[in-house]
Amino acid sequence: MSAKEIKIKVWDLPTRVFHWGMVLLLACLWWSADAGEMQWHQLLAYTLLVFIGFRILWGFVGSDTARFKQFVHGPKRVVDYLKSGRRGELPATLGHNPLGGYMVLALISTLSLQLATGLFATDEIFTEGPLYSWVSAETASSLTWLHKQNFLLILGLAAIHIAAVALHWFKGDKLVWAMVSGYKKHNGCGDTRLRFTSVLVAIALLSILGSLVFVTLMRPVLQSL
Repeated sequence: MSAKEIKIKVWDLPTRVFHWGMVLLLACLWWSADAGEMQWHQLLAYTLLVFIGFRILWGFVGSDTARFKQFVHGPKRVVDYLKSGRRGELPATLGHNPLGGYMVLALISTLSLQLATGLFATDEIFTEGPLYSWVSAETASSLTWLHKQNFLLILGLAAIHIAAVALHWFKGDKLVWAMVSGYKKHNGCGDTRLRFTSVLVAIALLSILGSLVFVTLMRPVLQSL
């Protein structure tokens, strides 16, 4: 670490748990679908629903670096950031950089679409989404197709995300370790003061969301196991 660099906390525990929990959940969802373990696939999907719901709420009430207003910027800010990168002078950021903010939105949006279409999907053998009966068979078939195709988009976005993290790692910005420890190196320029929301708020949000999803969606699946 250079003399001018300081080590500061940028990621709170709830954000880090969400990040790595998503990685684990997506891997398990992929496995369960591929193995035909559809009841487990449903339970994992409902867990993902809790995670996504939490992340959206945390984007408004969470710590500074988790809030959407901190990392979602207009196109001009993103273009300026990319121009800086072409000159080899990427500005240091405390949380998500302007381009990374768009990736966060893209991942949340595609995952939300995946969850929504899954509620109406069917494997045409044993398993149907809880809202399958709300639509026609033709509509359910179309949504099932979209559910499968959208997963390919999620994989593509994940690959781009991993490539970007690898690029930053190559340039000395170790984002993976920062998301593990919560701390990252910063040049100390500008205002580095961050406000962190209490973990108790996160626990309360997860408890409420988890209870609602368990009662309405998970319990019927568990009873059928």
